[in-house]
Amino acid sequence: MKIGLIGLGNMGVGIGGSLLRDGHSLTVYNRSKDKADALLAQGARWADTPRELAQGQDAVLTMVADDAALLAVTRGDNGLLAGLGAGAVHVSLSTVSPALVEQLAQEHAAQGKALVASPVFGRPDAAAAAKLFVVASGKPEHITAVRPALECIGQKLFEIGDQPQQAALVKLIGNFLISCVIEGLGEGAALAEKAGVAPEKLIEVLTGSIFAAPVYQVYGALIANAGYLNPGFALPLGQKDNRLVLQAAEGLNVPLPFASIVRDRFVRANAQGLAGADWSAIASLSRQDAGLPD
Repeated sequence: MKIGLIGLGNMGVGIGGSLLRDGHSLTVYNRSKDKADALLAQGARWADTPRELAQGQDAVLTMVADDAALLAVTRGDNGLLAGLGAGAVHVSLSTVSPALVEQLAQEHAAQGKALVASPVFGRPDAAAAAKLFVVASGKPEHITAVRPALECIGQKLFEIGDQPQQAALVKLIGNFLISCVIEGLGEGAALAEKAGVAPEKLIEVLTGSIFAAPVYQVYGALIANAGYLNPGFALPLGQKDNRLVLQAAEGLNVPLPFASIVRDRFVRANAQGLAGADWSAIASLSRQDAGLPD
């Protein structure tokens, strides 16, 4: 396939590498061109604007930080929508609000163009290894058109509906649940440590028995080893996703009490100077609450 990729952060670079290894033709764009160096060295081409990038592509993938960033690369004279050709599909891999995705889907359709929302689960190492879990929603024929790209970047593709905003909501729900796991593990680890049980031993028991799932293994290890100072997924992005899931829930009149608790943990983490840490750093607040030494 001829693919354009916009957004070359930790996730985007890994995704781009997977596409190139699979033999796809890749053109890239990012606000900072130096982040494209690794992919350009592997054979990717550079475009100066999202519009230029979109021209002549079968699909344009966007992996950007938030709603504002997605709007910035999609709309306007130099936006990807202006360059997207007939039959091409815009695939939004980003974790953004369902409301924005619904709005963009309408704008695409009004111009006779296609949007598929396909956010992914997995950290940068999974993106680099093509081991993401990919969630897609949109018109079936549009998903079929981009299936080779989606299957290339992940280990499993889930098709969940014909409305792009549905996948956006599922991704937010998934991240909400991960944040609850992080908070629970942080509280449990603090309790164990206060009682003289090494946190790494607690995590070994949990992940080696009834909680032998990737999310517990990955975040349990980060919490036990205080590995959250090396951000794979920055705390402000986790806070943004928490805010978006609460907004979506309020719009549908669905209470999310745990999301509200986690919201306060993100706020406190920022107040404690942890904005540059991984989002799992909210677990460190439980140690502070327990009076454990730094």
